[in-house]
Amino acid sequence: MLIDIHSGDDLLKEEYMKLAINLARATAHQTSPNPAVGAVVVNNGEIVGMGAHLKAGEAHAEVNALSMAGDRAKGGTIYVTLEPCAHFGRTPPCADLIIKKQLSKVVIASSDPNPLVAGLGIEKLRNAGISVETGVLQEEADALNSVFFHYIRQRTPYVTLKMACSLDGKTATAGGESKWITCEASRLDGHTQRRIHDAILVGIGTVMADDPKLTARSESIAENPIRVVLDTHLRIREDARVVTDGAAATWIFTGRTIDGDKARRLQSEQVTVIRLPSESIAIKDVLNDLGQKGVTSLLVEGGSAVHGSFLKAKAFNRVIAYIAPKLIGGRDAVPAIGGTGIRYLADVPELSIKNVERLDQDLKVTLIPKAGDF
Repeated sequence: MLIDIHSGDDLLKEEYMKLAINLARATAHQTSPNPAVGAVVVNNGEIVGMGAHLKAGEAHAEVNALSMAGDRAKGGTIYVTLEPCAHFGRTPPCADLIIKKQLSKVVIASSDPNPLVAGLGIEKLRNAGISVETGVLQEEADALNSVFFHYIRQRTPYVTLKMACSLDGKTATAGGESKWITCEASRLDGHTQRRIHDAILVGIGTVMADDPKLTARSESIAENPIRVVLDTHLRIREDARVVTDGAAATWIFTGRTIDGDKARRLQSEQVTVIRLPSESIAIKDVLNDLGQKGVTSLLVEGGSAVHGSFLKAKAFNRVIAYIAPKLIGGRDAVPAIGGTGIRYLADVPELSIKNVERLDQDLKVTLIPKAGDF
């Protein structure tokens, strides 16, 4: 009988990396604009240190894990979900600390696409005589940081289109009724989505019709997303809640021709009017501006016309659809995605279903564009 003497080591390696991934997963969405990272230090078959990056500006995962390990880190192996940094940012380089602690090996899941890091951390470790292995459970680790990777590569936010609709894709009846098509469990999950995105975007139609708060229902401004409103002609009411409540920052994007006096009246510590150079609002211009302002993730809640604009621009990375077991029907009922639509099937983006779950009576379906479509 042949025995693969390496199989046990490989299984252990994956188990340690799974632990590091779970540590990172527990802090996902609270580290923005930084990635979620977990680390585990092992020596002589024992776990001697664990850590995760908790928040931007605070210690990195490797620092927390090595701090727990103390002197027991020497000669050990550190399993880390993302390539250790090699540059001075808000904290010192983690690669330098690993070298200082005299570890013998570093096992990495994902390489860091950040130009300040990309390969430099690995190179520094190897130049110091430390063994480095990469790509262990990379797919699982990459999935943790899809937002971060997209932002670093594109310098625009990772966009999630969120819609709540009937089984036949309607968000309101022909008479304009929309509260509530989906169940409370779906609405609560939707508020969770707001909490884990940097910003939430709606059109002026939604603000005029519903006067929404667009918050995650938190008393803390830091836990509520930036509220982005597309308002070409600056029609927003000066007493709208997104203007007056101070619950979160509000950024209003407009076209070039607006009432300057009204814009000045709206401006405040929490409200910013951003005038684009064109008469109309181009979705790509908005995303570029948000990216320059450091917004890494954007939740688009529509309505129908705004969703249509994002579809037409092929400017989304994920779709979350809350689908209620209801049939509304009618050509005058409001569809989840409006606008002129896509004329030819050959141009329709194909989506892959990533997850389906039941929320009370509704379904929550998460989809992403198939590779190569965008």
